[in-house]
Amino acid sequence: MLDLDRNNFEEEVLKAEETVFVDFYGDGCVPCEALSPFVDEMDKKYGDKLKFTKLNTSKARRLAISQKVLGLPVMAIYKGGEKVEELVKDDCTHENIENMIKKYI
Repeated sequence: MLDLDRNNFEEEVLKAEETVFVDFYGDGCVPCEALSPFVDEMDKKYGDKLKFTKLNTSKARRLAISQKVLGLPVMAIYKGGEKVEELVKDDCTHENIENMIKKYI
């Protein structure tokens, strides 16, 4: 899984030709920490069909706000540089995350 920051987000997500999964998380976000092993599992399972990335919003607040990420956790799918779907907070369940991924592979 690729770690994103404000220096590589545009290149790796907004200019990517492939579909990109972005895990927006933050330091001290307990639900984010709980979901992390599952997201890693999804990367192993579907990483050959979808590019998996993660962004620590605690270190890139302006970037997160520019992507309309105002609460955590957020799992998003980008296609052609546009956010096409996202799951926010309580919607970030294992089942919902995997179902969202399956739509784009």
